[in-house]
Amino acid sequence: MVRLAWTPSTQAILLWLWLSASASAPTALAQDAHSSLEQGQHHANQSLLWGPYRPNLYFGLRPRIPNSLMTGIMWWGAHDYRSYNQIRHSCEQGDGLDSYTFTQLDARTGGVQIIRDGKNNVEIKTEFLKVPGGHEGGSWGVRITGKPIDEQKGARISFINYFGNDGPLGFLEMENEEDEEGLEGSVRLKGSAQGLGDFSIRIEDNPHNKQITPGPHAEDFGERLQRTQFFGAPVQPGQVWQAKTILINSYMGGVQAVVEKYGAESPPDPAVLFALPNEVRYGANLYGFQKTYEGSWSVDIFYDSASAGTKLDSTILTAGLSAASAAYNDRFARTFPLSSFSPAEVAFAQAITSNLVGGVGYFYGSSIIDRNFAHEWDDEDFEGREPKPELTEARVLFTATPSRSFFPRGFYWDEGFHLLLIGAWDNDLSLEIIWDWIGLIDEDGWVAREQILGEEARSKVPQEFQTQYPSYANPPTLAVAVTSYIARLRDAGVSLSSIDPSSLDAQTVISSATTPDSISSLHVSDPQLAKNYLTAIYSRLKRQYEWFRETQRGQIREWGRRATSRTEAYRWRGRTKDHVLTSGLDDYPRAIPPHLGELHLDLISWMGFFTRTMSEIAEFLGEEDDLAEYKSTFASILANIEDLHWSEEGQMYCDASVNEEDESIHVCHKGYISLFPFLLGLLPSDSPHLGAILDMLRDPEQLWSPYGIRSLSKDHELFGKGEDYWRGPIWIQMNYLALASLHKVYAKNAGPNQIRAAEIYAELRKNVIDNVFKEYQRTGYVWEQYNAITGEGQRSHPFTGWTSLVTLIMAEQY
Repeated sequence: MVRLAWTPSTQAILLWLWLSASASAPTALAQDAHSSLEQGQHHANQSLLWGPYRPNLYFGLRPRIPNSLMTGIMWWGAHDYRSYNQIRHSCEQGDGLDSYTFTQLDARTGGVQIIRDGKNNVEIKTEFLKVPGGHEGGSWGVRITGKPIDEQKGARISFINYFGNDGPLGFLEMENEEDEEGLEGSVRLKGSAQGLGDFSIRIEDNPHNKQITPGPHAEDFGERLQRTQFFGAPVQPGQVWQAKTILINSYMGGVQAVVEKYGAESPPDPAVLFALPNEVRYGANLYGFQKTYEGSWSVDIFYDSASAGTKLDSTILTAGLSAASAAYNDRFARTFPLSSFSPAEVAFAQAITSNLVGGVGYFYGSSIIDRNFAHEWDDEDFEGREPKPELTEARVLFTATPSRSFFPRGFYWDEGFHLLLIGAWDNDLSLEIIWDWIGLIDEDGWVAREQILGEEARSKVPQEFQTQYPSYANPPTLAVAVTSYIARLRDAGVSLSSIDPSSLDAQTVISSATTPDSISSLHVSDPQLAKNYLTAIYSRLKRQYEWFRETQRGQIREWGRRATSRTEAYRWRGRTKDHVLTSGLDDYPRAIPPHLGELHLDLISWMGFFTRTMSEIAEFLGEEDDLAEYKSTFASILANIEDLHWSEEGQMYCDASVNEEDESIHVCHKGYISLFPFLLGLLPSDSPHLGAILDMLRDPEQLWSPYGIRSLSKDHELFGKGEDYWRGPIWIQMNYLALASLHKVYAKNAGPNQIRAAEIYAELRKNVIDNVFKEYQRTGYVWEQYNAITGEGQRSHPFTGWTSLVTLIMAEQY
């Protein structure tokens, strides 16, 4: 058993945990730089194997392995007979929790989450620590503590930890002797799973937890109130996600009989009435362990990998959690310098960053696609084709999610924005996520805009939105993430064209491979890894780029339009009368009626950005022919934005459509669409149109508000009307794009609007930060969008997807 035999600093303890785990490898590491590099990559990959990768749950761990071991928690108030109807398990807005957020989370070491459940008067803290070791992902420990929010009221909580082997291989067994009154002392499990090898699990209550005050008829149930109740059930592979239903059903069958025995007027203590039945069924691979706690309490859970050769205990967990917390604070301060902000604002930035990382999930399963269906305005040969949905083969995806409660799955349009912050915090974690998304690009170049993989993911999506269509696109924001990675390489002085493998220094690589702080940036610090990665993703990303250019192309000559390029015009497929869901700006006003001759300004702008990204990758990799083609295409796109989308009459950029006389017309709706060439930094600083764009943006009667830029002009006839999703509300990722362009281009480069751009930047930055922070303090959450008039948070929460970009805005990292 590993024991801490000295009292070093907390950061030294954390480093000791890492280095002791890799103590078996120093000889191999020292052989040469190549083997050091391989060891470093292995160490980095292993550090990301385990995590809270079930983001739809308040807390659930799993490895990045399909059909493997999964864990979760459930709780409810045992102070009355109604709370069991509101069991907390998956993140639900309807639960009405005061707040829940990771306050610190490093995907490689662990973190802390605070859950405030006012209805049950309990604050629950989950602390998670990884301890690398062996060759199968290492071990981990969890500490869960609870305390009353209001000490005067007290709190009585029934709490369940569950563990399930979700695959057809391996096993999971309870080692304790079964007892009809429950288990005394620590709970012990052992098991084996593909990719994890042999392991053991222990649940150990804090010896200082207080005895539970007995309720009605508690004496009739022996020692059950003070013991751990349990249930083991056989579950089909892939069905552990239904643990809540399975565990509740195990005891609900007996509740009615007990109530009949005692009478509805005097039922037994709810802590024993709603209790697991203390039985293990044959072939069990799902186990739930229930304990009732009162007042302040804590419980430790240890997962020991047999290959690690160590056994965790509470002493190690305490030291490791303290060290990890101190290391997190230190690294966060170095990564995001926020010295001008208050401690409360820094804590806010840590929380929204951590909850974005806490929203990263691992998904596995089939999805539903329909290669037959098309909308009326999708193509010229529309023939009213009937839907023909079908299940795909199972796929895997490691991805961030927009909202743990409302959108706990991967969204292509959101992901590029997520990866801006994730990449700034942990470069190589962002590359792991990009890699999985790139892997979903099919042979044609298409990737579904919404990744609903497996039954659990589909259970959170209305049926009408589950099917994906291979002719539908989404804003190609992976290009945003890749561009950000290339910027980090440039900032580090990496030039891929001058790599000399013989110059790799073994000791430098060894250091990078074994320290927790630098292991997150191996693909920045090592040029060879960077080149290997960009080379590996380039061909598929290029395939997707060509797919966009082929399938989303718009019509120019057919409607007598004059443009520099005869090819660079684009139109979103998948639009309906009132929506263009594929654009990401769902109900934003477009041409009415829809027309095959429409041209969409936002899409051609995205294609300009995508082309520029492909150009940067080609330049880094020395793909000279491709680079020349991209540069030519980029110039054509910029020219056609001016030729096809600038309205001299409206003094803005607009969509285009075709009127009843088959003439091309501009369709102008002041708002985010009008800003796109500016938002993506496509306009030169000396553009004659930049002044008009800034006028519109800064006008309080149009887009400007004290809280951020509105999505639709305040003086538009549809402002605040209908669904009011993109018809006024303030979206943080769009404000981030505006701030990034102002900061990096228009306030930086000489031009007639440079001073004004700098002034707008400073004012807008303050407005966005102040409002999102104010609403976080008021409500306990960050929100999907903010009201265009009052600035109040609204719709989905917590929405620490792209709203978490506020951290980068605070740090002025764009």
